[in-house]
Amino acid sequence: MTSPRHPDIEIYIKNCSLETIQAWLASHAEKIDTLSSKGNSHSLTLHIDDHAIDTLIHERAVGKAWTSLWLKSDKSPWATDLECAHEAASALGAQVRCIVSGWVDGDDPDEYWKVENGIDEKIQWQT
Repeated sequence: MTSPRHPDIEIYIKNCSLETIQAWLASHAEKIDTLSSKGNSHSLTLHIDDHAIDTLIHERAVGKAWTSLWLKSDKSPWATDLECAHEAASALGAQVRCIVSGWVDGDDPDEYWKVENGIDEKIQWQT
């Protein structure tokens, strides 16, 4: 059974520099426009397959180690948060976390996937 496409994608990347994350995104985009960059918050538009995807990168979103990457569209190269987390973990050599489901009422808001070294593990992550 295939999971339905999520309306947006959000993952959390551990101990990875902004430059490394942006280089990974650039490997998927024809072009990246930086809209603003203030402190730990960076607003971008990724141009991928004729789609403009508003994107927010927030460094230190959870503690000092975790950077949030939020692609505010269902037109990204990934259908689900977990699919994106798999590729990010592999490409960046980092631990990546994402919510288990696509934010459906009744879901456990603290249930996350921890993706690292090719292994998925469901965890309780109280942020």
